[in-house]
Amino acid sequence: MSVRKKFRAIMAGKRLVLMPGAYDALSARIMEAEGFEALCAGGYAAIGSMLAQPDTGQSNMRDYADHYGRIAAAVEVPVYVDADTGFGGVNNVRQLVRAFEAAGVAGIFISDQVFPNRCGYLPGKQVIPVEQMLAKIKAALDARRDADFFIAGRTDAAGVDGLSAAIERCQLFMDAGADMAKPMGVDTIEDIKRVMREVGGPHMATLSQAAGLKQRSLAELEAAGVVAATFPSLALFAAAQAVRNVLRLLKRENSLTPTFEHLLPLDDYYGLVGLKEQLAREENYDRAAAALVHERAAE
Repeated sequence: MSVRKKFRAIMAGKRLVLMPGAYDALSARIMEAEGFEALCAGGYAAIGSMLAQPDTGQSNMRDYADHYGRIAAAVEVPVYVDADTGFGGVNNVRQLVRAFEAAGVAGIFISDQVFPNRCGYLPGKQVIPVEQMLAKIKAALDARRDADFFIAGRTDAAGVDGLSAAIERCQLFMDAGADMAKPMGVDTIEDIKRVMREVGGPHMATLSQAAGLKQRSLAELEAAGVVAATFPSLALFAAAQAVRNVLRLLKRENSLTPTFEHLLPLDDYYGLVGLKEQLAREENYDRAAAALVHERAAE
């Protein structure tokens, strides 16, 4: 089964699937190794890891396609990604869908913010007229070559015009043919249940560090019928904390030895990056090449 079919099965399921956010290929490989069956990759973590900047829309479609492509190539599980605003009008959206499909991701969501997009939890958001967003959704659907490529529309209208306006937009997104419609910033279980009643299709919850340290019950989300929960910046924050702590320890103690217990063992690292398999591949090709030369010489 392709990763896109796997992702569609997840979104059509009846249980809550946890999807941590990968900020690079290695973090994605760790997530897969720990048994997660699908991943997400968003702009917040991408901008943080690529540029060490906050997510206020300062990257571009090609950078994202390359970044997501490396993540998707590192794992065999579905990767669902942030497509920002589509980076322009309908023709830009068309190019984006083709590029992200080629990158190997399982699906995307497109936001209705004005360009440049910013993290949905940051102030200063504005949304485009709904007609423009519907045109982008139609363009995205027409551009996809793989019918299993998952296309969602996301609205930031709840933080601008209120939840009712966001729900109305989501309903229109579904009418336009989107596979899922999601209002950003809808975090309480009561609001999530309302969205699920009034908007068709599956619902995916977002649990981001950018929203602050909010306590939310995953069991409660599952009981409500939420099919997936993403943690788009959890690994990014965990990695930043771990790196900072070990470097502070190195500087304070002026010695490498105290850091040892905080490091991933060498064998575990090589296991993650596939050193054994890579060396075996080299040996097999070298052996086959030598056999071919020997065979030719014997003729």
